[in-house]
Amino acid sequence: MSVLAIIPARYASTRFPGKPLANIKGKSMLQRVYEQTIKAKKIDEVLIATDDERIANHCKEIGAKVIITAVHHPSGTDRCFEAYQLNNKKFDYVLNVQGDEPFLDPEQINSLINVCDGHVEIATQMIKCQDSIVLFDKGEVKIILNTNKEALYFSRNVIPFIKGMDQGEWHKHYDYYRHVGMYVYRTDILEKITQLKPSALELAESLEQLRWLENGYKIKCVETDFDSHCVDTPEDIEKVVRLMDIK
Repeated sequence: MSVLAIIPARYASTRFPGKPLANIKGKSMLQRVYEQTIKAKKIDEVLIATDDERIANHCKEIGAKVIITAVHHPSGTDRCFEAYQLNNKKFDYVLNVQGDEPFLDPEQINSLINVCDGHVEIATQMIKCQDSIVLFDKGEVKIILNTNKEALYFSRNVIPFIKGMDQGEWHKHYDYYRHVGMYVYRTDILEKITQLKPSALELAESLEQLRWLENGYKIKCVETDFDSHCVDTPEDIEKVVRLMDIK
């Protein structure tokens, strides 16, 4: 299976404008993500998709292939599809790499690509919830699975509810998983899901993947042990630096 990795990177961000160019110990966050992505052996090509000339110029400085996309895209998925079209090369799958996870591990990518057998429509990753603090954090999206490790539902709330047990003990009696936001799409499916209108569940939870589930698409979920640490605010940079120092 041939795979194109795309790193969507936009400059405008409500909580952290210019986030892709944020300096983390001498390198931009985007450069760190790019350098980790190109190490993955299962990837055939890597490019960065952006709507901003400042980011595009930075990509050229670090030797990364870049494609300028439209500004209006509501999600990274939509930006990935336009970049795939503009790249003018055929691939079996497109990997959407989160541009704000500088701790991304190449093996994290390889393990996700391993399930892409031509039948899998969409795949993403998950990590087991090890404590109740993470489990009940509404910023952490939880995944409910079927017996084939395909997503039944994604929610910011904790599902299932365990009746008659203290909530602080729930994670000890059920395998809860939280979402790790990296997707790989079969290219024909990527085209189809970008044509879908926002769904009721998506709007309720503010999670675009619920639109795909509501329309009958299957999302394979792959467990990972890598916690790549997303950067959402300038304060998160300090946390990432501390973790780098520990490592």
